[in-house]
This record gives sequence, structure tokens and C-alpha cells, in this order.
Amino acid sequence: MAHRILLVEDNQDLARLVQMHLRDTGYIVAHAVNGRAALRLLEGETWDLVILDLMLPDMDGLDITRRLRAAPPYLPILMLTAKSTELDRVLGLELGADDYLTKPFSLRELLARVKALFRRVDALADAPPESQRVLEFEGLTIDPARRRVLRDGKEVHLTGREFDLLAHFARHPGLVYSRAQLLDLVWGYGHDGYEHTVNSHINRLRAKIERTPAEPRYILTVWGIGYKFAEGIDG
Repeated sequence: MAHRILLVEDNQDLARLVQMHLRDTGYIVAHAVNGRAALRLLEGETWDLVILDLMLPDMDGLDITRRLRAAPPYLPILMLTAKSTELDRVLGLELGADDYLTKPFSLRELLARVKALFRRVDALADAPPESQRVLEFEGLTIDPARRRVLRDGKEVHLTGREFDLLAHFARHPGLVYSRAQLLDLVWGYGHDGYEHTVNSHINRLRAKIERTPAEPRYILTVWGIGYKFAEGIDG
């Protein structure tokens, strides 16, 4: 069945263009021009992805993201923003957006991000039982089935991408990954110039799971190459 996408965008010209390209790719697309219309559609129908503009006339995309993440089921969110500051991007990701695009963006890149998100969701749904087993390390518990992380017995709230990044590392302790490889394996796409996205996620992840982020125990930097998950710390 075709994936169902809700586009929340108040710029009518941009919305028409995005809808046309998504439909040409084979997706079913509905459009909401503001936040209230989006919430009505979100409550009344089932969706596979929300493409959500940060700046809306009645409420911002962050408010909608908070509401979506406050209750199940988990719905992937691709956030669109005309703001280009790191703070805006980080805030959207911290609240639970899975990915973001800064306006102006190319439609080719938008489609690549959408396909990558669906590949990740489909991969999780088809994951073998072994990949869903709980991973135990010294002071750190990762539950892939429930997408839950505990540090020293206390729950750690991660964004969708942070969880995927941590789970990938934890399943492959000792293996070193470059930033470009992590973009391909975790994000589902690789673009030159986006390596800083990996760095930002690593820094935020360390701040949440490491007792001393400046002296990480779990996610280690391999200078000149990339990152790895430490070996020999099974719980």
C-alpha cells in the first residue's frame, strides 16, 4: 500500500509543488494549511509521515511535535524551517522531529529524506527478533522493541534519530564508523557537507547517556576516522 503523508505548510505555492512531486513518486498526500487543520486530520485519520513547517500562522510546528510525541503511536516527522540557526534545528530534534530541512531546499533532497525515513520505518517493522533483544552494558540498558533507554536505572529520553544512532553503535561494539558511513547507515542518505549533523547528534547523545560527556565511556571518538562503541562493557 502507498504511504500516506500529511503536509502541513501555509505557503500554498510551495505546498502545491511538494504535493505534486510526492504524488508523482507514488505517495498519498493531504495538505493542511495551518496547525489546527493539521491536528484535526491527525486525530481523524492514520498517517505514515508528517512533513511539518516550523512556522505556521496559528501555532508553530514545535507545538504540534510536542502533542504528537506525548502519545502513541510513533509518527515520523520531517520538519521544514526557514530558520537556519543551530538552536532552531536542535530544538525541533530534541522535541522529537526525526529529520529537518532548511528552506529553501531542493525537491530532490526532500524526496530523498522522505524515502530514507520510510526505509528506516520499514526496516524496524521487518527487523528480526535478534535485533530487538535488550542490550545491557555497564549502567546502560537499550530496549529496541520499546525504543527505551535507561542509564543507571533512570529513563533517558532520546529523539528518534538519537535512539537509532545509539542502537546501531551498541549492536556493533568496537567497529569504527566514519561520519559518511553513519549518514548512510542511520540516516539513510549521504550528502557531502552533512557530516556536521552526525557530530551534533553524537554530542547530544553523549550529554544524555554519558556520566561525564567530556570523558565518554560508551561512544568513543577515533581521531581522524569517526566514532565507535566501546568494547568489553557488557552488563
